[in-house]
Amino acid sequence: MPQLNPTPWLSTFICTWLVLLTAMPLKVLTHTLPAEPTAQSAETPKTDPWEWTCQ
Repeated sequence: MPQLNPTPWLSTFICTWLVLLTAMPLKVLTHTLPAEPTAQSAETPKTDPWEWTCQ
């Protein structure tokens, strides 16, 4: 069974993972958001309370 012989694909598999593990963190860490998140104000918005009407 040729698929049990790791010689042809093991080196490709290891090289691919090494490239992914070194290149992807660099891309993720250098990613910038299109707009910086802003802090919410401490002031709470005014809301009008309402109650159920009993009929």
